[in-house]
Amino acid sequence: MRLRLRARAFALRELVDEVARHSPARLAIVVFAAVIAVFTALLLAPWATASGTSAPFVDALFTAVSAVCITGLVVQDTATYWSLYGQIVILTGIKVGGLGIMTIASIIGMVVSRRIGLTQRLLTASETKTSKLGEVGSLVRTIIVTATTLELAIALLLFPRFVVIEQNVGSAAWHALFYGISAFNNAGFIPTEEGLLPHVGDWGLVLPVALGVFLGSLGFPVILNLYRALREARGRGLGRRWSLRLTLHSKLTLTTSLGLLVIGSVVIGMLEWRNPHTLGPLDWPGKILAALFAGVMPRSGGFNTVDVGAMEQSTWLVTDALMFVGGGSASTAGGIKVTTLAVILLAIVAEARGDRDIDAYGRRIPSDILRLALGVTFFGATVVLLSSVTLLHITDHTLSRVLFESLSAYATVGLSTGITAGLPDAAKYLLSALMFVGRTGGITFAAALALRDRRRIVRFPEERPIIG
Repeated sequence: MRLRLRARAFALRELVDEVARHSPARLAIVVFAAVIAVFTALLLAPWATASGTSAPFVDALFTAVSAVCITGLVVQDTATYWSLYGQIVILTGIKVGGLGIMTIASIIGMVVSRRIGLTQRLLTASETKTSKLGEVGSLVRTIIVTATTLELAIALLLFPRFVVIEQNVGSAAWHALFYGISAFNNAGFIPTEEGLLPHVGDWGLVLPVALGVFLGSLGFPVILNLYRALREARGRGLGRRWSLRLTLHSKLTLTTSLGLLVIGSVVIGMLEWRNPHTLGPLDWPGKILAALFAGVMPRSGGFNTVDVGAMEQSTWLVTDALMFVGGGSASTAGGIKVTTLAVILLAIVAEARGDRDIDAYGRRIPSDILRLALGVTFFGATVVLLSSVTLLHITDHTLSRVLFESLSAYATVGLSTGITAGLPDAAKYLLSALMFVGRTGGITFAAALALRDRRRIVRFPEERPIIG
């Protein structure tokens, strides 16, 4: 019996490895579709709801997609509608989805790096110290250990504050663990009835959640590179030069993420400073914390300490832009990714200066990366446009709310202006599909473009069209 199980496990591993080598995009889609089907079935059980009756299929599907795609949009309140069993299923879906995204994205990155030219492959390997495809098991173990360690660290930071608030150790431990996993995975699911709204000025509760979201949005490659750089620098007594050991990807992710965080927080704070329904009633420290939190969440966090539906429409528009960008590659965040934005901005700067190459931090970025960035951006914008147009036809909501909801679903953010629960079933199915495409589509589309390395023997004469 053991030999049979080992043989089947070995065969399954070989099959997965073969699919990962030749069709990583198909692997991502199939895996996530299968996982969503399983969690939908688990949430359809009568004991998954607090009332003891089976949830409607559309609500179970929507919740499963939102959990596995680590979005956070909900059609039923997580704390009151679902039972403890249902909440455990949702939390497990978040954990599986978060690990799946980081693992599949890392494997696809490894596949792509081995389908490019020899010179670029050697440079990539020397910079990132990427594992070989045969070491997928080691990669998965590293991702699981890293993610779980950071999730528990966030939970431990939250636990003392929940003990003070709830006066119950068991409940405090559960909520701290739930928020820790939900925050690091950028899921945005809330296990407490009132969420974080009553704690808008509570630094001890709000700040660890924001920290967890930001760390999760950086991505596994950046977190691992930061850890290795700090460890090597400390071991060699070069603490002041640890940043020199960071890869170009890490530097672009960190600088762009921090820049968007500062800009987003400042702009949202300015727009909402006097809004009587959001930041207006708060004192100065409370306003600063709320603005900072609101600047972090569009990374793909989905939590909120003020009523998003009561924000100014100008704030919605700024948040739309931040959500569309999202977080880092191979992370739990969604969007087109910060490195995509960084490459496009660097290309604009290079063109304005008249430079032939796109340079950053002493490295030259290949032109095919720019084409890939433009393709991913256009793909995301097209999907959001089509979904927004469809939602306008099947609902009676305004463009500003529909656009916000579409971007939140596609970028797997989870923020909402308050219309999700009241949407018709057709709109719920559409947003479910949008979350699925947003979570798997960007990865698979980028991989498909990157792997299409077609070399032509005959090249046409060059001619420059007029632009602008």
